[in-house]
Amino acid sequence: MTTVRAFAAGDEGPLVAAWNRSLPTDPATPSWLRERVLLDPNFDPEGLRVAVVDGRLAGCAYGVRRLIPPAPSTDLEPGTGWIPFFFVTPEHRGRGLGRRLLEEALAFLAAHGRTTVEFAPYTPNYVLPGVDPERYPQARRLLEKLGFRTVSTPVAMDRSLDGYVAPEAVGELRAAREREGYVFRAPADGELPELIRFAAGTFSPDWGEAIRRADPGRLIVARRERIVGFAAYGAYRETPERFGPFGVDPVERGTGLGAVLLDAAMTRMRAEGLRASWFLWTGETGPAARLYGRAGYRVTRRFHVMRRT
Repeated sequence: MTTVRAFAAGDEGPLVAAWNRSLPTDPATPSWLRERVLLDPNFDPEGLRVAVVDGRLAGCAYGVRRLIPPAPSTDLEPGTGWIPFFFVTPEHRGRGLGRRLLEEALAFLAAHGRTTVEFAPYTPNYVLPGVDPERYPQARRLLEKLGFRTVSTPVAMDRSLDGYVAPEAVGELRAAREREGYVFRAPADGELPELIRFAAGTFSPDWGEAIRRADPGRLIVARRERIVGFAAYGAYRETPERFGPFGVDPVERGTGLGAVLLDAAMTRMRAEGLRASWFLWTGETGPAARLYGRAGYRVTRRFHVMRRT
């Protein structure tokens, strides 16, 4: 017997167990499910559709819409909903269960007036930027059958920090900028509100929230009269080797501040004994990707951000 219903208390343990059998390269933990889904202010159990087959949880699909804005200056995006994740356990695939779960999640969002649905960049609590077509080809095909189309293809990158030493050219660049009055250091407590406003206003509201939650000792700012750039690590899911967020004021680009900040962050990460630096999301051909490439980062995964209207 197969039932699809809303999430209920007691499903959390079986859900994590089924997740880890279904998405083995992207495992979840009970604490992640609690903090990023169940305690999300936008969580509605009706949107988390779970499939139960013969008494065992066999899959889920999560539809979510904003009930509160991500930051005071932003709106609720009333026409948009998100599906951050879905899965079906291996033994129950090929029977239409994934389609049924997704259709119920889409129906939940439609009932709340959502006419555009994104897979999967729900901020700040996404699992992956989008579907990985190499590791989860069935998921991509199913989304396409349901009318989702790829709108961008970000990449994940990483590099080893073993033996990392700052390149001489970056050291010379930093010295030149410092002679011009720039400073590169951890922010003082009194600068954190300015840094949060800069990150949220210049880049993305969820970047401001990531900085708000971050360890200030894992933040580096570039400043000359005001904050003009920053780099962070360990700001997401308490994962110290995850780099970012990271940004430089557009009017300051071309000055090498990004290279200096990236090097300063990697040097500090290495000083902590971290063995690698990685991140989930950047464009593959833009200036940021070229900067990362020069710093030794290599593409490890590609994702399809998909949208259905």
